[in-house]
Amino acid sequence: MEGVRPHLITLAATTPSPFGPQRHGRPFGTPDKDETPDSEGTPATRIDLDGLADRIVPFPVEAARYSNLRAARDGVLWLRHPVRGVLGAGRATPDAPDPKTRLERYDLAQQRLEHLAADADHFEVSGDGRRVLLWSDGRLRVVPADRHASDDEGGDSNIVVDLTRIRQTVDPVAEWRQMYDETGRIMRDNFWRADMGGVDWDGVLDRYRPVLDRLATHDDLVDLLWEVQGELGTSHAYVTPRGGFGDGARQGLLGADISRHEDGGWRVDRILPSETSDPDARSPLAAPGVAVRPGDAIVAVAGQPVDPVTGPGPLLTGTAGKPVELTVSPAGGGDLRHVVVVPLADEEPLRYHAWVAGRRAHVHERSGGRLGYLHVPDMQAPGWAQIHRDLRIEVAREGLVVDVRENRGGHTSQLVVEKLARRIVGWDLPRGMRPESYPRDAPRGPVVAVANEFSGSDGDIVNAAIRALGIGPVVGTRTWGGVIGIDSRYRLVDGTLITQPKYAFWLEGAGWGVENHGVDPDVEVPQRPQDHAAGRDVQLDEAVRLALEALEATPAKTPPELP
Repeated sequence: MEGVRPHLITLAATTPSPFGPQRHGRPFGTPDKDETPDSEGTPATRIDLDGLADRIVPFPVEAARYSNLRAARDGVLWLRHPVRGVLGAGRATPDAPDPKTRLERYDLAQQRLEHLAADADHFEVSGDGRRVLLWSDGRLRVVPADRHASDDEGGDSNIVVDLTRIRQTVDPVAEWRQMYDETGRIMRDNFWRADMGGVDWDGVLDRYRPVLDRLATHDDLVDLLWEVQGELGTSHAYVTPRGGFGDGARQGLLGADISRHEDGGWRVDRILPSETSDPDARSPLAAPGVAVRPGDAIVAVAGQPVDPVTGPGPLLTGTAGKPVELTVSPAGGGDLRHVVVVPLADEEPLRYHAWVAGRRAHVHERSGGRLGYLHVPDMQAPGWAQIHRDLRIEVAREGLVVDVRENRGGHTSQLVVEKLARRIVGWDLPRGMRPESYPRDAPRGPVVAVANEFSGSDGDIVNAAIRALGIGPVVGTRTWGGVIGIDSRYRLVDGTLITQPKYAFWLEGAGWGVENHGVDPDVEVPQRPQDHAAGRDVQLDEAVRLALEALEATPAKTPPELP
């Protein structure tokens, strides 16, 4: 998120800025003589519209992430949020605590910034501006609005509100009925077509309403809401319950393929390599000092022998993120080794990066090193980061294969398309260094996209844009077909998230037709189950063939020789 700064406007043209020069002896807040009080002694408020926009002045604080601007006695309060990446990779260590949001106050009389609380989730100011109701770390406190909130309970400077005294009785059946009606109303007010796409929405709600009498659990309600919203036949109509069962005892995973061999031992067949640019893609068995190799057998976990039938899995239950000792028998024989590893709770990032590396190596080998390969897993921060892990290297090759299969959508397709649409118009040739194209990160030659039925939402749009802009052909199968967007603004009374398809999308060449249809590829190549079982990627192979064919017709751009 970009940095912002709080600003203020003086309403009357004769009111000076509190941050500018003041008349001698006239403290902040003293009204001008033309701001005469009324008969009851209340100062009159005057607004001079002429020149109002020119009287906007910033607070003398550094740009940062601010929110919840509130007025208080002789000052202004706000929340200052820490600057951190969306991917959560900015911490010193994976288990380091996240930086906290601070409550700050700018004292207009003293012209200084004050720190009121180090850990603030939300706050409200009392009517007289003297107190703050502060929600922090699961506690509600009443603290002063003009000085630091002490962490010590007691006294009039830090009053803890005991929320456990509140008793609330909920009638689930009545709550579900209200949630049902609320879902219908919010959908009616936000659906992308005011006529609900020709659907008799009131009729739909009336038809399903009797099912409310049959509900036994909240899950039943969620299923019902899914069915009701599904009557509109539009994508992105989601119902997501809040909360869940928690992490519990997370299964520990070793980031490796392990199987039972003929000798009854559980041996490591493959160790997934770490991706050092992604903190979530560490490989426990490849960590420094572990030195486990393919073929080694895991014979014990935390001193408990590995069962020859169930393997090490049950012994790794609850070990995710915690050190655990493995006893390893080397493949070549010799003494047992004892190593300490920290198992993973989720292997998906590790396996994803290994899959990408395998696809990239395949493209390099099949094209003789002439083509680069990029995979875009989504159109959000993770996908944008993934592109840039290898963009500079891969785009420097003669052509480029852009794989948007399994793309989960998001909102960054415009940025991706902008990169792919760049065209080289110049070169920077520093002495003794590799030439660099102008603009940077521009493809030197043909671009071929690969899509499938799991390329959805912004993953649909990026393929339509690649075709509309003539960037290159799309190879594969027709995409998902869901481009009516959402903003996820509304939750029901118990926190259940409901979404309303609101943002209609029109695309050149396809019009309104991408919704419920998808983007047709230029070259259709189905990926059959037989291909997957045999380890063949026929869609990727066709993309490589087309890119090499295009290179023969139009060679890649190359830097000129120095004069």
